[in-house]
Amino acid sequence: MKKSEIELKIIALIDKIRPFLINDGGNIEFIKYEDNIVYVSLSGACKDCAMIDITLKDGIEDLIINEIEEVKEVRNID
Repeated sequence: MKKSEIELKIIALIDKIRPFLINDGGNIEFIKYEDNIVYVSLSGACKDCAMIDITLKDGIEDLIINEIEEVKEVRNID
């Protein structure tokens, strides 16, 4: 399936974030973009981190929403 322009922008942003998460023992994977919501999977150290909600909402979500106006939310799925 061909990725949309928005999905490609989201993936590019996630690729910029990934090295920081890997540096802390975690990782992030783009799952899908649907109904203005980005679904990601946080893994490694991120999965069990007490700061996961802050990392997701105040870090990852803020960055993506500020760069791509169509995105309204970022959700982590296990």
